[in-house]
This record gives sequence, C-alpha cells and structure tokens, in this order.
Amino acid sequence: MKSFIFGQTSQGLPILAHLFGHSGPNVLVLGGVHGDEWEGIVAAHALINRFSKAFSYKMRLTIVPMFNTDGAIRGERKNAQGIDLNRNLPTADWTAEVAEERYYPGKEPCEAPENRALVEWLDKNRPQFVLSLHSWKPLLNINGNCRAQAELIAKHTGYEIKDSIGYPTPGCLGTYCGLEREMPTLTYEIERGLDPSVIVGKHAPAIIECLKLSENPS
Repeated sequence: MKSFIFGQTSQGLPILAHLFGHSGPNVLVLGGVHGDEWEGIVAAHALINRFSKAFSYKMRLTIVPMFNTDGAIRGERKNAQGIDLNRNLPTADWTAEVAEERYYPGKEPCEAPENRALVEWLDKNRPQFVLSLHSWKPLLNINGNCRAQAELIAKHTGYEIKDSIGYPTPGCLGTYCGLEREMPTLTYEIERGLDPSVIVGKHAPAIIECLKLSENPS
C-alpha cells in the first residue's frame, strides 16, 4: 500500500488516498463525497483494512475513503464552501440553478478544490471502473458499462439496480465519468443508518468480489 495526498480541501486539509497494486487497469473507490454519509466512509476503510493485509488483484486500485474531508469532520453533506461536490463537476448538464440548498452546485463547475483534484486525477489515470460510496435507500445506480459489477453486488445484498437515481443530478460524478467519458461509474447507495458491523461484514465483502471483475486477465 502506498498512501498519498490526493488533493486539498478548501480549508487546506489533505485528502488522503491509498494505492494498492502496481500494474493493470486503474480503479477508483471514492467514499465520503457527502460528509454526512458516513456509511460509505466505513465501507472504504473496511476495504483499506482488508487490502493492507493482502492484495493480489491485477489492477491499480486507488481508495479515497473521505473525499469531502471538511464535510465529514462537520458531519455535513456539503464541503466547507457550502458546495455539494456531487453537483459541481463540469458535466454538459451542469447548472448554477439550485433546486434545493442542500444541492448547491457552486458558482461555476469545479469551483471546489476537491473536485479540481478529482478531475485532474481522472484525466491522468482514466479509470476502467469508478465506485462511489454513498448512503440513502438501498440502490445501485449504474452509469456506463458496469452492470456486471452491480449485479454481483446485488447478488450479495439484494439491492435494486437502476440506470437513474430517480431525479436530476446535474454536475454529478456518474454523468461526468460514466456517461460522458467512458469511465463506468457505479454509485452504491448503502442503506442509511446501518450498523457499522453490517457494512464491514456484508457490504465490504460484496465490493471486494465486485472489484475482481476489473482485473487484467491472466
């Protein structure tokens, strides 16, 4: 495992990332995009704990467990600028119009330094698969060619698979990567309020199995 600074928050705090593997396709796991969705942060740390003991996959796996570090510290959805990071990416459908304040997209795309770091990493590494860990109602939202990964997780969890989250999400990661840049993106909405032991015991193993689909063939 190699730990590195993925970027910085608007408050100047480091966004930590952990790289596993030395060769093969790039895969990204992103937790804590919304700081009040701690379930995804727990799942990401469970993966880090597991892979720090042994990692034999034929890929370069980057895990960012707490992307919205400022928001996570505060227990708030948005970053310290009051921006919803999952509405601030430079998608073709980005808009400054605000449906609800909790979805505030910023004054311009990539205004948030967290997202500038993310876009830079994506442009450089072109991941084969992106897994974004959130929490809401049980749901697997696919953008791009990642239905096989979703179906494997659904087999372990019983979660429903959908091509749409059910409401407009301009400036979101799934659109930016999965629909506009051929980087298949699965948004994993873990049931909110689950006991951490369930996340570690059920959901993290499902993700571990899912990641095998992104390996280079032998």
